[in-house]
Amino acid sequence: MVVSVFDLFKIGIGPSSSHTVGPMWAAHRFVLALEARHVLDAVERVEVQLYGSLALTGKGHATDKAILLGLAGEVPDRVDPDAADALFQTIRERGSLRLMGRREIAFAEPHDLQFRQFETMTKHPNGMRFIAFGGDGEVLFEEVYFSVGGGFVLSDAETDRPADEGRNVAPPYPFRSAEELLATGERAGLTIAQIVMANETVLRDAAEIEQGLGQLWRAMEASIERGCREVGELPGGLRVRRRAAKLYQELCARPEAGFKDQLTVLDWVNLYALAVNEENAAGGRVVTAPTNGAAGVIPAVMAYYDRFVPGSNAQGIRIFLLTAAAIGQLYKENASISAAEVGCQGEVGVACSMAAGALCAVMGGTNHQVENAAEIGMEHNLGLTCDPIGGLVQIPCIERNTMGAVKAINAARLAMRGDGQHHVSLDKVIQTMRQTGRDMSTNYKETSLGGLAVNLVEC
Repeated sequence: MVVSVFDLFKIGIGPSSSHTVGPMWAAHRFVLALEARHVLDAVERVEVQLYGSLALTGKGHATDKAILLGLAGEVPDRVDPDAADALFQTIRERGSLRLMGRREIAFAEPHDLQFRQFETMTKHPNGMRFIAFGGDGEVLFEEVYFSVGGGFVLSDAETDRPADEGRNVAPPYPFRSAEELLATGERAGLTIAQIVMANETVLRDAAEIEQGLGQLWRAMEASIERGCREVGELPGGLRVRRRAAKLYQELCARPEAGFKDQLTVLDWVNLYALAVNEENAAGGRVVTAPTNGAAGVIPAVMAYYDRFVPGSNAQGIRIFLLTAAAIGQLYKENASISAAEVGCQGEVGVACSMAAGALCAVMGGTNHQVENAAEIGMEHNLGLTCDPIGGLVQIPCIERNTMGAVKAINAARLAMRGDGQHHVSLDKVIQTMRQTGRDMSTNYKETSLGGLAVNLVEC
């Protein structure tokens, strides 16, 4: 295990984990590096160069805002979403910012923030270069970072190191494949959630883990609740109207409709996913699960479990998150959760797979049934492209989360009706997803150069 539950699930702001959360962390890390090298107070200018997918869709994904906020000392899990826009506009209007909230320097776009749309770095499509200059123009420090999906950021040097380098603790139940995970469960007599919990305890104590899992669920619930209240249009120019609040009012106004149409439960699942992803598109606070673009799938399925599955409880919520994390770890280590690398199969597809396996677990499924549910969830998302219109996480992203949530529920139910034996293993489907992503045209990898992004005329 080299990826913690709290690495996969992180509280941040929208609209994108790879294009907003990751760049904000990268900018913050760069300023921390300046401070560590004792050159922060000598900086007169900072230049930031964005490449590949970040350059092509960064403006629609608020990458510019994220970079400026990160340089100013803000971090995704603590920044106030409501105050972030005001700070961003102040920096733009003044043409200056305070590095780490301390050292004021001039910052003039587009000279100091360059969207290099026709250049791509070789190690990952989401590349960033930060350069700090002194008073006479000399380079004080330069660093390259890559936003590799889900808010994860690696420096240029870190991309060449083994993922577990620097870990001074070893988990009791390491696994790098679903096959190893299942074998460990059989040998130790543990569920997948118990394996993950035991591994997490080498990093923090059980009480802290339970508290952290509860905090994640509360943040997910808060994003659903706020999404059900907010009205109006989403930012960005597409004039997409929020739908969750209206749908919520309609469902609450006629609760008896569920007795006549038993599929009304799907309307509620759709509502939960819509609410979260409308919040994400508006730059609100959400949980990367495992990304912002797919942030609505897991909360929607968890809310379905919490509110519609008999016997649901707080322990089930913890089991859900731990099981989902195990599945997410497999994708993170063996493929990708970055749409810029593998298309939306790596975001909504992975979230669907995680949610399907986790729901199966809390419904009483065996480890083998959980693995089967996760496999089903991905198998029927293979080849899913990322083609956001206008570079915004709105169309088709918001509705795509509703489809991922409903598909996850069905995958879990299919697996529960079986005995866990099936032809395509989770390991094989992860391998297939990775290869499909490699074969996929760059036009369909969060570049807005293909698909709906070019076939629907922006008005």
